[in-house]
Amino acid sequence: MNAIKNITIGHTERLRKPVGYTMLANLVNIVPFCLSIEAINVIFRAFDGSGMPLDTERLWTIFAILVAYIFVMVFAERASYRANFRGAYEMSAAGRVSLAEHLRKLSLGFLSRRDPGDLSSMLITDFTMAETGISHHLPQLMGALVMPVLAFLGLLWIDWRMAVAMFIALPLAVGILFGSTYIQYKLSGKQIAAKINAGNRLEEYLQGIRVMKAYNLLGDKFVRLKNAFAELRRACIRQEALLGPFILLSVTLIRAGLTLMILCGTYLLIGGDLSLLTFVMFLVVGSRVFDPLTSALTNFAEFRYFSIAGGRILNLMNEPEMQGSGEAPQSGDITFYHVSFGYQKKQVLHDVSVTLRKNTLTALVGPSGSGKSTMLKLCARFYDPQQGQVLFNGIDMKDLEPESLMSHISMVFQDVYLFQDTIRNNIRFSKTDATDEEIEAAARKACCHDFIMRLPKGYDTQVGEGGCTLSGGEKQRISIARAILKDAPVVLLDEATASLDPENEVEVQRAINTLIAGRTVIVIAHRLKTIKNADNIVVLEEGRIVEQGKHQELLDNNGLYARLWGIQEKTLGWKL
Repeated sequence: MNAIKNITIGHTERLRKPVGYTMLANLVNIVPFCLSIEAINVIFRAFDGSGMPLDTERLWTIFAILVAYIFVMVFAERASYRANFRGAYEMSAAGRVSLAEHLRKLSLGFLSRRDPGDLSSMLITDFTMAETGISHHLPQLMGALVMPVLAFLGLLWIDWRMAVAMFIALPLAVGILFGSTYIQYKLSGKQIAAKINAGNRLEEYLQGIRVMKAYNLLGDKFVRLKNAFAELRRACIRQEALLGPFILLSVTLIRAGLTLMILCGTYLLIGGDLSLLTFVMFLVVGSRVFDPLTSALTNFAEFRYFSIAGGRILNLMNEPEMQGSGEAPQSGDITFYHVSFGYQKKQVLHDVSVTLRKNTLTALVGPSGSGKSTMLKLCARFYDPQQGQVLFNGIDMKDLEPESLMSHISMVFQDVYLFQDTIRNNIRFSKTDATDEEIEAAARKACCHDFIMRLPKGYDTQVGEGGCTLSGGEKQRISIARAILKDAPVVLLDEATASLDPENEVEVQRAINTLIAGRTVIVIAHRLKTIKNADNIVVLEEGRIVEQGKHQELLDNNGLYARLWGIQEKTLGWKL
């Protein structure tokens, strides 16, 4: 039952129609058995020496019923086929969308701990396996279980000794398969891990191919990919080699049931305790029942493997989403109250308390690794603090509905990601119902309308994955256009001009000035000249706030900020 729950991703109710139609189809398929037995009975009565003529009328009746049965069988099998495949594909499609939506609602802390290849494997490969399990293997298993049970009950009524001989080895065969469950679980877990690792290494290979070319690490020199595929090969061979004997032994035991039945029948036939007609009927039924049963048990290990894949999806679906149900205020102060936070075992922020005032520009500065980006992520509630509170207009962010909170916040990242879509749609991501006029107005304010119009198709130009067909400054301005279009009262800027050339930096800075006008702005800055006029500058060092104030006040304090300012002033005159 747990395997069925896993393979349906927790929605066993979706099996009602497929299983119902499959059971109906299997019941219909019993008709030929009964008709075959009756036909044999008619023929034997004509040649058993009693002198009775062959009842051709009855044989023609059986033939007519078989012809009618063909149409009934086609209807039943078609209904079963449609129910199974439609149910499987609908489950898979709905499940992928549901999982993608669930991932969006998880904290970035959880997602950062999972390999991207693992999540991709779940969305594509694991769902495909669950899909195959429902559409192919589950109906076969249902048929394989129904047919032997009904055949056993029917044959038991005809001759219990022959029936017992035919199925005596079945419980032992099933027991051996179930006994190998623990071994398969361990082997399947290792194979899935090897598959995920191979996917990660392939993704790493493709994304890092420029670096590998630069350092001549292509071909056999990039051993990480080679080793990953070698381990996947070993895991697959190991699983087949160790599970194969269990499956072969089970199939052998099932096939032995037919042999035992023949031996038993021969013994009873010689002793006069069994009629030839009954013996022939058991031969006909036995040869028909064991084929689907053997096939189903052969695929049972694969069905359990699919169940393990479904269980992985189910575990991820049960991962708790970020909580909060309150409606977020339109705007307000963002307050850190004794906040501590870290990634896994590394503590980044230590007892941070500060208020980032509404409708002001607050700059976060400090050396690399001091906690600036972490504070910005906490402001956007990408994470929740491990200790303390982050308050928005006096309300703990944990009590606010995450999507309601994000509707009031815009972010411009240092590393901009554009989707493989048109420029128009990339800007529209921040406001899905925006008109073309609104998009163009946002692009003009972001200083990117002119370069967009120089592109081959203007706003309808497709950009490569991640925006690879555009320059860094162009991607940055499109990102700012997104934020302008969203028109959120709180703006978070993660060093948006750090990696730009002077010409692009001027354009981006102009766009940023348009974006932040009249809003609550929190900005991370490495170039201290860009935040000289900030209302408040918060200086961090090793996860603690060491000073804060306006530019001139901090210079007069002669602390860390003054030292950073002095270093940047000296580097202005450096030449190569």
